[in-house]
Amino acid sequence: MTADRDQGQPAPSARSADTADRKVVLFSGGSACRTINIALCKQPAKLTRIVPAWDSGGSSKALRETFDMLPVGDIRQALMTMAHGEGRAGEVVKICNARLSDELDAGSLRAEFDYFAGGAHPLLQSMPIEVRDAMLGYLGLFRSSLPADFDFRNGSIGNFVLTGAYLAHGRAINRAIAVFRNLCGIEGDVWPASVQEDVQLSATLRNGKRLSRQHLVTRLDGEDAKAGIAQIELTAGAGHARVTANSIISNAVAQAQIIVLGPGSFYTSILPHLLVEGVGWAIGANSEAPKVFIGNILECAETRGATVASLAETLIREMKARSGGKAKLTHILANRELFPFEKTVGKFAYLKHGALGQLCRAEGIQLVEGDFEDAWTRGQHDGEAVALALLDIVG
Repeated sequence: MTADRDQGQPAPSARSADTADRKVVLFSGGSACRTINIALCKQPAKLTRIVPAWDSGGSSKALRETFDMLPVGDIRQALMTMAHGEGRAGEVVKICNARLSDELDAGSLRAEFDYFAGGAHPLLQSMPIEVRDAMLGYLGLFRSSLPADFDFRNGSIGNFVLTGAYLAHGRAINRAIAVFRNLCGIEGDVWPASVQEDVQLSATLRNGKRLSRQHLVTRLDGEDAKAGIAQIELTAGAGHARVTANSIISNAVAQAQIIVLGPGSFYTSILPHLLVEGVGWAIGANSEAPKVFIGNILECAETRGATVASLAETLIREMKARSGGKAKLTHILANRELFPFEKTVGKFAYLKHGALGQLCRAEGIQLVEGDFEDAWTRGQHDGEAVALALLDIVG
């Protein structure tokens, strides 16, 4: 993998040798695999999450524009999911997942932020003193670096803490993450796919229209959604430079006993990982580990009219192209089709399999089909069922 200047190291693990044997690397977005992450934390596995570095909306947008930094929203979500799954730092999870109000005036929003940054929140006061002092220190540095007109609307406190840590540790995100993990006692790993600060995702639709930011692609609607996505691209900076991989993830991929892609927004959270230079080659170099694609249960704005088979075909094509043919999908995990007609949850339909069986036979892929939908939350994965299926593949 391409080297970078950000060489933060993982926190030492307290897991026993037998627990750490099953090493899982999961390429994902922020929230779609939350239940799977939590379930894997309760199994004998060592989990590494690789998350996108190109989010351009929400709280991350204001931070990117203010500090010329990479987005930290998916990193924060994954870290907090890991902490929750491991049963660690409950107050930290609640504080870092807290958001400021969305509709208040600027003065009220600043006062709301100051309530957290000044340490007045009861959860901050109940934390171990070293954790509280570190968090308040990062929030204080963040506050002192803000312009007067910073947009606090719907801002994530956890994103602000991570931004403060990023600034405190020489704008080295790997180091900031490692320090934060040590602070919270988190054993699992979370790393961004790239440490470049200006990565942007763009998409060309089948109707010829081009969308130049990730959040615009995620919000596809109307005729654009019907047209669908023809191609996506990752670039860095005004000169559209190549996007290179975070060097720290190469070791995790090399040691993985299973490499998992998905679930999540296919064109903005899953597929783009393969466009990061070095990721495909790293996956291909690990010839022993099964490579598993977890199909989504529902369509989304990016995948209206798609099937699990058509998305898998796209993933297979990119894996081969980005690895010199060495990275090959070995398994597809798909929720069992239960309805012979279109069935929706809200505005999205269940994702059909399409020619999935035929694709698997042609590519020598093992299809793992089961009841993977959560019994209580329609359209979402049952994390425990998926985690057990993944570890069964490892053996």
